[in-house]
Amino acid sequence: MTVEDSDTYALLRLRVATESDPSTLTRLLGYFQNLNITPRRIAAEFATTGLVHVEIDVSGVSESRLSMIAGKIGQAVPVLNAYWHWL
Repeated sequence: MTVEDSDTYALLRLRVATESDPSTLTRLLGYFQNLNITPRRIAAEFATTGLVHVEIDVSGVSESRLSMIAGKIGQAVPVLNAYWHWL
């Protein structure tokens, strides 16, 4: 297994905290759809504070590309925080 192979199979998680909005999930998943990326797992939870916490697990995506996606998501108006980490 080469370094490139390990990056291909690395499992990364994108975490997003956003204000509650009916179109939150579809807008977040639209970033992945535009790049033809299918997430491995998606979890969303409404907090008692009125925020929505979303976790999106992906593999086969480079760290730089996921950083770009997180940056674009972070620029959206109702998004409070967007970051990724390894699993």
